[in-house]
Amino acid sequence: MKMLSPHDGPDISPVESAGEWHSPTFWVLVIGASALVAVVIAVLACWVARRRASLAHKLGGKRGPDKALVFQPPRRATAVRSPGSATHYLRKSPSPTAAAPPASSPPQPQPPATVVVASGGNSPHTPTAPEPAPLSKELADANATEKPKPSEPESNNSSLGDLHFKLRHDNEKSALVVSVVSCQGLPGREPAGPDPYVKLQLLPDKQHKVKTRVVRKTRCPVYDEDFTFYGIAPHELASITLHFVVLSFDRYSRDEIIGEVVAPLSALQLQSGEAMALCREIQPRSLKMRSVGRGEVLVSLCWQPAAARLTVVLLKARNLPKMDVTGLADPYVKMYLLYNGQRIAKKKTHVKKRTLNPVFNESFVFEVPAAPNATLDHVSLELLVLDWDRVTKNEVIGRLELGSEGVGSARHHWREVQAAPRRQIADWHKLKE
Repeated sequence: MKMLSPHDGPDISPVESAGEWHSPTFWVLVIGASALVAVVIAVLACWVARRRASLAHKLGGKRGPDKALVFQPPRRATAVRSPGSATHYLRKSPSPTAAAPPASSPPQPQPPATVVVASGGNSPHTPTAPEPAPLSKELADANATEKPKPSEPESNNSSLGDLHFKLRHDNEKSALVVSVVSCQGLPGREPAGPDPYVKLQLLPDKQHKVKTRVVRKTRCPVYDEDFTFYGIAPHELASITLHFVVLSFDRYSRDEIIGEVVAPLSALQLQSGEAMALCREIQPRSLKMRSVGRGEVLVSLCWQPAAARLTVVLLKARNLPKMDVTGLADPYVKMYLLYNGQRIAKKKTHVKKRTLNPVFNESFVFEVPAAPNATLDHVSLELLVLDWDRVTKNEVIGRLELGSEGVGSARHHWREVQAAPRRQIADWHKLKE
């Protein structure tokens, strides 16, 4: 038998007692993963804290993590501060006869180069806010002895009352101050009286429009509101006309126009620093309409029985009444389709600015119900010509109703359209009140 030597056969080495679990690389990986998890937890904690802080800020109060949400009452509205001296604006002053506040008056703004006007009065739909100090001591002294005492006048059906106002021009600041003092003897259809307010605009520009607050349930409202228009030089006063419109506020329908006052400044001698008290009788707004009429409109109609469609082409209007002292108006037309006396469709034209003879040339199509056997027997068309106004609700110039129950030319035109279907037939119609 052959004996093997120690060097024959495979080499066998002993295995180390320490394995891979105790190597440095393994511990480095464990420590890195733990640090990453800690960073993620810290980021999530910061995000949750910010979300809770943002929620607490939105709820309007500071609260701790253990406090319950408490209802926060709404904060009182604070007065809006006047803009800086470099801002071009119209400023509303308080009553010149009211008691002056203990604090000194704020510095007066510098007059701008051009007339840029914002509303100086309070909106007729919102309550009044605390008023600033008077515009100047001179105006307060001049107006102190001229304030009329309100008294309930006797009812007079033919009179619309009087408007009391004051004017003052400051040559140094190039400012025109218009003070709407009060109205006396307004007509009232209700036992408690109307809810009057006054709208003021400078003509002929028609861009500087302001209005007073609403005084509830009275025929003798007292306003004492001042409106200052900057950038008006003394030589420009002769070309300016003040246009006052006295209205009665109605929460649920169109505001009623009581009357108007037109006061050209060319006939007045306004001296710098001196206030002039004036009283003008309120004139009816519809007086000029009664004398010159309400104008005419040219309407073309086409009836298509098969499609049950009525095509209305509003061509133009002519001889509309003057809605302001500039001799112009801003007319547009609203149309209503009535079925059995009920309005089922409405359309309107574009506004034509500064004209009494507008040309519309706009076509509208109305779908008549009860197709395919639809007829025009139970259908009528109502047209309203209105004067567009930026401040108050639009005023109706005239009305026209076309239908089988109409009168005069309106009834004749409607029957002619029924007798000649698929033909475009045009006719002039006078507007009515």
